[in-house]
Amino acid sequence: MGKWRYGVILDAGSSGTRLHIYRWLNNARARQDAGAEDLHSLPRIETKKKWIKKSKPGISTFGDKAALVGKEHLAPLLAHAVEHIPEQEVENTPIFLLATAGMRLLPESQQKAVLQSICAYTRATTNFILPDCDLHIQVIPGDTEGLYGWIAANYLLGGFDQPDSHDHGKDHHTYGFLDMGGASAQIAFAPNQTETEKHAEDLKLLRMRTIDGAASEYKVFTTTWLGFGANQARERYVKELEDASPDAQELPDPCLPAGLRVKKNGDVIEPGSAEDEGVRSPLIGTGQWEECLRRTYPLLEKDVPCPNEPCLVNGAHVPTIDFDVNHFVGVSEYWHTTHEIFEMDKADKAYDLHTYQNRVLDFCSKDWTAIERGISKQSWGKKVDESTAAHACFKASWLINMLHNGIGIPRLGLEDVQHSGVNGTKEVIDKAKDKGFLDPFQPINKIHGTEVSWTLGKMVLYAASQIPPNTSTSSGSQTLDASNAVGFGTNTRAGVATAFQFSGGNPLNLPNDLTDNYDGPAGDDDGDWLDTLFHSNSSRRIPGFIFFMLILCLIVFLLCGRDRRTSFWRKIIPKRFRRTATRPVRRSGTFSKRRRGLASKLFPGSGSPSYERVLENGEEMEDLRLSPLPPEDFENFSDDSESSKAARTSGLATPQIQTKATPGTAQMYSDGFSPLAGPASGPVPAGMTPRLGLGLSQNAFEKSGLSSRSESKEKLTLAPNTFRVSRPGSPTKLRSPGILPVKEVVD
Repeated sequence: MGKWRYGVILDAGSSGTRLHIYRWLNNARARQDAGAEDLHSLPRIETKKKWIKKSKPGISTFGDKAALVGKEHLAPLLAHAVEHIPEQEVENTPIFLLATAGMRLLPESQQKAVLQSICAYTRATTNFILPDCDLHIQVIPGDTEGLYGWIAANYLLGGFDQPDSHDHGKDHHTYGFLDMGGASAQIAFAPNQTETEKHAEDLKLLRMRTIDGAASEYKVFTTTWLGFGANQARERYVKELEDASPDAQELPDPCLPAGLRVKKNGDVIEPGSAEDEGVRSPLIGTGQWEECLRRTYPLLEKDVPCPNEPCLVNGAHVPTIDFDVNHFVGVSEYWHTTHEIFEMDKADKAYDLHTYQNRVLDFCSKDWTAIERGISKQSWGKKVDESTAAHACFKASWLINMLHNGIGIPRLGLEDVQHSGVNGTKEVIDKAKDKGFLDPFQPINKIHGTEVSWTLGKMVLYAASQIPPNTSTSSGSQTLDASNAVGFGTNTRAGVATAFQFSGGNPLNLPNDLTDNYDGPAGDDDGDWLDTLFHSNSSRRIPGFIFFMLILCLIVFLLCGRDRRTSFWRKIIPKRFRRTATRPVRRSGTFSKRRRGLASKLFPGSGSPSYERVLENGEEMEDLRLSPLPPEDFENFSDDSESSKAARTSGLATPQIQTKATPGTAQMYSDGFSPLAGPASGPVPAGMTPRLGLGLSQNAFEKSGLSSRSESKEKLTLAPNTFRVSRPGSPTKLRSPGILPVKEVVD
């Protein structure tokens, strides 16, 4: 396993399933990189935009065809995960599919069938870690979803790792969390000290673990309101309209812009539909915003009995919220409803009820024709279409009622609230780690570029569970149970969790490499190879360093030049192991296309010795002597032969014309070297075969570098009708068949 750990979570919501990929450093590497302060922090979770993929519709639509959910719904999501996780890490990557409100509405038998089909398909088609289907593939209750969201929000805002920077007073440093989807809404917060002691049995004990293995515990209240999501609330609202006007051919809707006619589900009326033909009553917009706000209030069901005081909505118990220290952030519909239209040009503006109500009133008072013109001109941005605009007024009224009349968020801008008056622009988010949100409520979507999603909270909890507990903080025991494991359970006054839910099992027995040279697909490298070689204790450090040095030496060797390479090669290779070669004489008309290999180019000393070496070391001359030529072959190379003139080539076989020897030269015959006292002329003496001739004049030996050679014991001889051998680099040296013949030496 490499330095990165990966995790996959599929958020199976009511409208679709969204896949998220996360990664974090394994604990060994995280401890190595962490400073003294970072050791007391939670694991750092990372994600990327390209690691997210959504598939529609939701898995709840497969309730009566569970066998098809894998092939028709999960296949592209799983393929996306496999594509973006390093191949060697897939088998070390856990996968979770956690279903929410949509699946909660299905009968239990259909829920079970869909989940079993998902688990079987995932196990059959992938190698992800999936040891326990009941733990990894499940429908989670709404309060668990809210708890994960609370973890995600505080993790991104810094409420966990820098409590001193988020001191809200009364020894409180965390933020409340609000989430609203299509079917349900959640709330999660840590009550003040008084309420925590008073309602201990109503809280959840949450335990996480920091990088150094120390436990970090929080007591959190969380609950959910099923049916209080935006879509479910609208369905209840339309039913109220029908009950109020059962015989009406058209149902007047104050939450729709004036003049807009839609089906009861909000879709556009199509020609030939039941609504178009008068069979079913459509909704007709009246554009009465104040009436819309009044008609949505009863949906809170505040009149439902409250068996355990205090309660907020629908008779559900919630401890008293202290807004002096409980500052809430809202995601999902809380963000979209406040920002898609009404804060389009002020995306980072804090929520202000007075300003928000004025903008909603201005929009919802327009007739539908004017709104359509605004959509065509993109007055509210590119993302606002007719469907978004048609539902905007209802969602705004529902959000206002839920926030202020339901949860009790102070009416900022209308009431005198302590800590109000903060700017609330982007500066608030940027400086959240310095002073935090001081407004009672702030809608958010991303914090420092990361989406606030409950799936992140789940992965933070899982990553923390993979850190071995510090024995000094766990009573010296490494056994993981409800007393020291990461997860959550029912809190008691004694502080021991019951009905404990583990976050994903015990820490996996996987190797914790400190380094990893592979960081995902192509283009995702972090340059960690330097750390692997020089700054780690990895078992790969020494072999990697040796391999690196070998590559470095090879590069230096190749750059040092041919002559230095040859000299170096001859020094390290004994003479008896050097390979020598004798080049056969090529006959006239025969062209051998001998090509030099890579080894001979890089290590020239391993092939035939160079002519520089021959001239400097006469001992190797014997290795290069040519075999005697038969008389008939010798005649073919006569200077007077027409065929030789027509077919001259470069190399040793190229015939040369020399009509006269110059004084001071030597001739070489078959019986050895014979110095000449004066100019030589005439034919080759009988019985002597020419071996090797060098066409060098006396002046040539006077040049620098050649004078020492003329004093050698082996005096080189130049005989008529012999063949001239070139120095290295000369055009006559054998390189390729395309080199032109050397020029004849003419007296």
